[in-house]
Amino acid sequence: MLACHPAKKLSFNRSISDGDLVIVYEKHESMKAVTVCEGSVLQNRFGVFKHSDWIGKQFGSKVFSSKGGFVYLLAPTPELWTLVLNHRTQILYIADISFVITYLEIVPGCVVLESGTGSGSLTTSLARAVAPSGHVNTFDFHEQRAELARADFEKTGLSSLVTVKVRDIQGEGFPDDFTGMADSVFLDLPQPWLTIPSAAKVLRHDGTLCSFSPCIEQVQRTCETLQTRFTDIRTFEVLLRTYEVREEKMQSISGDGDGSNGSVPKKRRQCSDGSFVLSSSPSISSVMARPCGDARGHTGYLTFARVKCFS
Repeated sequence: MLACHPAKKLSFNRSISDGDLVIVYEKHESMKAVTVCEGSVLQNRFGVFKHSDWIGKQFGSKVFSSKGGFVYLLAPTPELWTLVLNHRTQILYIADISFVITYLEIVPGCVVLESGTGSGSLTTSLARAVAPSGHVNTFDFHEQRAELARADFEKTGLSSLVTVKVRDIQGEGFPDDFTGMADSVFLDLPQPWLTIPSAAKVLRHDGTLCSFSPCIEQVQRTCETLQTRFTDIRTFEVLLRTYEVREEKMQSISGDGDGSNGSVPKKRRQCSDGSFVLSSSPSISSVMARPCGDARGHTGYLTFARVKCFS
């Protein structure tokens, strides 16, 4: 999917070439997008990495610096691109994106209309979902933002699957050229209810719509407007809770039994977060799972609907 050259296939099962976009994985919280250029170097705390050493290696390779440090060269999948792209606007993350693609019933060959483009996080995943024969037409009212998104899709090899246009969909609606052509419509607008009539016009028979809104008041008004032209109206809030799993060594602090009744003496052991575990061994290590402290909460509400069929 992600060679800079538009003629290359949408595949990661190949060697890295000069001009390719790769995701340099330093650690879980540190990744960056780098365009491979022979003669260039990447410098970080792990050392100096020559781009020329990357050319010819497979995506996923582990490469070393001159001082022995290493990084991984990963293919820029939509999931990873979402984590490293430039935030020109608030973006959708994987939990919402996967939900959108599933409930909009997007499959290869679909025609999808999106407004607005923003940073292109969702657009990238939509393009993969419709590949190789579908197409995503995405609109943004901000000309500079649209141009930057267009450049990103060129870098990630999606130009043949995505068309970026400048248009105020909220004020003007979708172009008449798309009447009855779209399988799905996605809206990320301040006042999505203004675009509902236009969305109904461009959707095919039994087409689906999704509107993303951060506030419940927006959802209420959108749902009221949807009732005239759409059916099967549902709203979801997707909350993702991530867990960290690691081995913990317990510190024995007191005895809870002396074994006088024939039982094995037990120790009460304290975890690093203050919780306690009972153990009969003074040197036990346990695998602990606890929620990550930086887990994202509410991002927004997703409202889905299906266009009514009038006979």
